[in-house]
Amino acid sequence: MTMTKIAIILTQGFADWEYALLAGTGGPYYGLDVQFFSTEAGEVHSMGGLVAVVSQKLNEIANWSPEVIVVVGGTCWVSEQAPDISELLKVHHTNGGIVAGICGGTLALARAGILNEIQHTSNDKNFLNQNADGYSGAEHFCKSASAIKDNRVITAPGTAPVSFTAAILESSGLGEDTALQFRKMMAAEHI
Repeated sequence: MTMTKIAIILTQGFADWEYALLAGTGGPYYGLDVQFFSTEAGEVHSMGGLVAVVSQKLNEIANWSPEVIVVVGGTCWVSEQAPDISELLKVHHTNGGIVAGICGGTLALARAGILNEIQHTSNDKNFLNQNADGYSGAEHFCKSASAIKDNRVITAPGTAPVSFTAAILESSGLGEDTALQFRKMMAAEHI
């Protein structure tokens, strides 16, 4: 049985809470092959002070051939240090792959033009308009507290790591039942 491959892109200042549920449950509980990538191999510091050692660089993603590329948000995406991953995302999506962005990670999808023709969400419509050159999809923006899936693209505001993870699990071939089970598990304390 082949495991679905999920590439998670981390940048300096990545948001700790936006990838944790996917990474923490994806491999151990759901049998996904979750790997991390960054602009440079070495230490990547989170917003909360976590130091992650990432050994794989962005230019290695294509050769690894993941089914899903996940762009985690963080402070980098609104700065001049944001990597240009537009071509990587466009090629992956054009070739049938799934791309996912949460919070500032949606800026990378918007800059790649991937959000221009599909329903999507982010932190706010103005967040995309002000920070993503080439973004012209404002008419397709949906103000949503949860992740949105459309045409192999998953987007979420930074406050929605549970629905974001559930959408990735479902889109990764684990199915709607698994995604629903995950959502219920994460919501149990609120019932």
